Amino acid sequence: MSQEVVRYEKDGHIGLITLNRPEELNALNYDALHRLGEILEEIRLNSKEVRVVLVKAEGRAFCAGADLKERRTLSEQQVRRNVRKIRNVFTALERLPQPTIALINGFAFGGGFELALACDFRFAVAEAKMGLTEVSLGIIPGAGGTQRLSRLIGPSKAKELILTARKITAEAAYALGFVSGVAQDAAELQELAGGLAQEILANAPLAVYQAKAAIDRGFSVDLQTGLDVETMCYEVIIPTKDRVEALEAFREKRKPVFTGE
Repeated sequence: MSQEVVRYEKDGHIGLITLNRPEELNALNYDALHRLGEILEEIRLNSKEVRVVLVKAEGRAFCAGADLKERRTLSEQQVRRNVRKIRNVFTALERLPQPTIALINGFAFGGGFELALACDFRFAVAEAKMGLTEVSLGIIPGAGGTQRLSRLIGPSKAKELILTARKITAEAAYALGFVSGVAQDAAELQELAGGLAQEILANAPLAVYQAKAAIDRGFSVDLQTGLDVETMCYEVIIPTKDRVEALEAFREKRKPVFTGE
């Protein structure tokens, strides 16, 4: 490959994933999906050092979705392979123990919108446009969009957006609760996402991971099962050094120093 289609770097305890096909509006071809999958596995295995993950993109688009130029060259079997790959990669992103934040710097359509949906939090610039536009192309969202969007904003509103292939503004996405904030430019977008990341990083990482797990695993089950999930996640935290450190710091009237142990 002439360029690294997805870049990965670390900034302290923050992992930075950058889609890097700006000339193709960061459309996801098979190579990009494969590389993204590799990066996510590396992050999953390095949860002690990488504690928050930012997903961003080069150029004027966050992600235009699947690479339709590539898609036109594929057999039906290869299309199924790609759809399975994108679904599995986005599920891997969703299941990372670390909190994940998408920085939507422009267009986020189809698979690009689904990529943002697979993150825990999303921020967007004011001029961003986004939507699940698949039915206008004769297909349906195939990387979790029908399921994740309905869980986030409710089934009726999700149907409205998906069945109309509607493209919405960042302000509309904020009103729906899809994004946590709207920035006026790229610098403010980084500031908003970075500010949330720093708030999270101030806390005990293992506790953050287990709190995220309790919410995710308990969301779609009945209350009693959810409470049981919460109890199991709490049990993981009890023997940790960070829990003891927090108690000692409280006693000594100082800020705790968490090590992720």
